[in-house]
Amino acid sequence: MSLSVGIVGLPNAGKSTLFNALLKKQQALVASYPFTTIEPNVGIVPVRDERLEKVAEVVEESEGLKNLPVIPATVKFIDIAGLVAGAHKGEGLGNQFLAHIREATAICHVLRLFEDPNVPKEGSDPIGDFKVVETELKLADLATLEKQVEPKGTKDKEAQIRWNVTVKLRQALEKEIPAREVECDKKEQEVRQALSLLTAKPMLIALNIGEKDLARAKDIEKYYAPKLGLSDKQVIAICAKLEAELASLEDKEQSIYRSEYAIKESGLERLAKKAYASLGLISFFTTTGLKEVRAWTIKQGTNAKEAGGIIHSDFEERFIKADVISFASFVSAGGWRAAREQGKVRSEGKDYVVQDGDVVEFKIGL
Repeated sequence: MSLSVGIVGLPNAGKSTLFNALLKKQQALVASYPFTTIEPNVGIVPVRDERLEKVAEVVEESEGLKNLPVIPATVKFIDIAGLVAGAHKGEGLGNQFLAHIREATAICHVLRLFEDPNVPKEGSDPIGDFKVVETELKLADLATLEKQVEPKGTKDKEAQIRWNVTVKLRQALEKEIPAREVECDKKEQEVRQALSLLTAKPMLIALNIGEKDLARAKDIEKYYAPKLGLSDKQVIAICAKLEAELASLEDKEQSIYRSEYAIKESGLERLAKKAYASLGLISFFTTTGLKEVRAWTIKQGTNAKEAGGIIHSDFEERFIKADVISFASFVSAGGWRAAREQGKVRSEGKDYVVQDGDVVEFKIGL
């Protein structure tokens, strides 16, 4: 599946700095005044997964290959210009910004916790800043729902379901409840998704802290998560400035720099993991005729036939079976050939639910 995350927040919260760190190069213009980013900056960022690299290593050793292409899963990040109060009415080029958010799979809301007298502060405090942006998204959704027309004089069941869901969501938003928190059955979820509501999108919070607060990062996450009405897996404390500086260094220099700040794992890696967790995503791996090793992103609960469709429509339409082995078993066995000899490879049908870390070889008909 295509995963895209829109980075939003008030002006000068550190959105473009975080974006630059994610891309490992200065693609976004960073300046200390509002509306620097008028058009969205888009970049495709690889998601590092040590398991993928290990699968490639095992395949190379077992098959006598070298320099096998390794293709990681990717996330598309969209750096969206700062929102302000009144954005839903077009304030501060708000209509353009809201349209860009609508295109994203999920929203990463950057909240400013760092102090810097050289960078003007647009908001008040993290909780208040969150409410400003969240309110604009809710008002934009209400405007979308108010445009829906009640079906009258028709027995169209689908149209009636759509209207019932519209009313249900509108009533919730009028009570300041985001669409993502409204309980819906499977059919209602389909309607909610079709409406492209902004508050229906999964939310991830990036608390942009200063370097002096890095040692307290996890405590800061635990403190703010309940205050924002979110779970720990949706909140990450990250120093965007430091991550941007680290991104410009070689791997060895990064390691030395991180040790000085007692950082075991980069903030960007934690951000990617939390994005996956908050969206309910997992990865499976393929070795594609021993020509490449690749990671694919799917939602938890995806069956083998649907997972094949992520690779190519033919894999879903002409699916016969899938040879499956867990990552741990693949590594311990030492590749496909040895795993088959040891009876560790399973043949699964279309309804098999793919697990995180599965190594899969799809079999399709002609």
